[in-house]
Amino acid sequence: MKKIIKKIGKFFQHIGSFFDKWIITPITKFILKITSFFKDNSKSIDKFIGKKSTLIVISLILAFAVFILIDQESSVMADQYAEILYNQPVSATYNEELYVVEGLPKTVDITLVGEKRHIFLAKQSPSKGVSVDLTGLGEGNHKVTLKYSQKLKSLDYKLDPSIVTVTIYPKVSETRSLTYDILHNDDLDSKLFIKDVVLDRDDVIIKGAQYKLEKVATVKALVDVDDIANPKAGELTLKNVELVAYDTKGKVVDVEIVPKSVTATLTITSPSKQVPVRVVPKGNLATGKSIKTATTSLETVTVYGTEEAINEIEYLPVEIDVSGLSQDKSYKVTLKKPTGITEISAKTITVNVVVDNSTSKEIPDISIATENLDSRYKVQALSEADSKVVVIVRGSQDAVNNVDSSSISAYIDLKGYGVGEHEVPVKVTGTDLKLTYTSKTKKVKVRISEK
Repeated sequence: MKKIIKKIGKFFQHIGSFFDKWIITPITKFILKITSFFKDNSKSIDKFIGKKSTLIVISLILAFAVFILIDQESSVMADQYAEILYNQPVSATYNEELYVVEGLPKTVDITLVGEKRHIFLAKQSPSKGVSVDLTGLGEGNHKVTLKYSQKLKSLDYKLDPSIVTVTIYPKVSETRSLTYDILHNDDLDSKLFIKDVVLDRDDVIIKGAQYKLEKVATVKALVDVDDIANPKAGELTLKNVELVAYDTKGKVVDVEIVPKSVTATLTITSPSKQVPVRVVPKGNLATGKSIKTATTSLETVTVYGTEEAINEIEYLPVEIDVSGLSQDKSYKVTLKKPTGITEISAKTITVNVVVDNSTSKEIPDISIATENLDSRYKVQALSEADSKVVVIVRGSQDAVNNVDSSSISAYIDLKGYGVGEHEVPVKVTGTDLKLTYTSKTKKVKVRISEK
């Protein structure tokens, strides 16, 4: 044990000798030398320091030192950064069953100020976001402060806005009937047609401030064709159809709708019909000329459209301009869709016209019909001559020879005519559009009286 203690003592003695030799003794000698130097040369030093050039040098050294200190402080300030978090959602705590809150922004901007590394950490750290507690506030206007919850305290947070004025209304509810609108109907295949839409409910409940509910004129289910994955004829179901409330001007009214969406059952049809193509010449041919034949590359086409249009259409008119035509001609015509027709099986058609010399023929005793007479009145021809006309038919020899009186119609249009005697123009039409039809009697006299 004594040997161990002796060795430990020698170890600390060596350490003491090391510090004494290499640290304490050299520093002591250096201090003594400096003291001795200033003591022996005090007058010279005072004289040196008193010189103008020496003072200038010392001033420059001090100024440089101050500059270094300020620059270091500026570097510290330069380490401060600012970053804006845009459109941060705002949540509010209140009794949503009893009240409606207006004036509260949906989002705010947050400015983070601090060191860049702290800002980075703040953006990565979870936060409860921006919130405001409206618990305990009643009806009326209230100025409230928005709060941002963030764990890092080394940053400064500034909200824009940070203080807002909100208005609290009592929530009321009403029942409204539900209708629907079809969106993007033009995107549907032109051969398809939405015949019917049935919603899974007839009415909904709207909730909100009383003044908002008074603005609601209608609530509609927006049936969007673009939401149909594979449109085809038949019945299909569309779920989660959005509901929207509108005012009388068609603007959206911000109210709560219960339920938020409905299910719609759509009936899609594809009404079609095969109809003949009929050439309709427009204009007058050259003098003495008429159309002998007008043949088409297609005799019939299939048309698609609404059921009403399909039921009414008897033929597809194909118009060609024959003004001044004196010889045979071929026309390539783009087919036009009549009202209610959405698709035609062919896009274009070729019409071959053969021209012949014109001749005429008179067709007698064509009875005159009436059109557009007011239902309150009845009409009578003033004489037998006013009840029938002779029609002059002009066209090619073959067409004129084959014309029949049953294919010709004469009529007078009594739209706008009242009680009394009137002289009315006679109009004539025929089924063969290659021919022209003219009444020899231009006007007839009739008497209109009340029934």
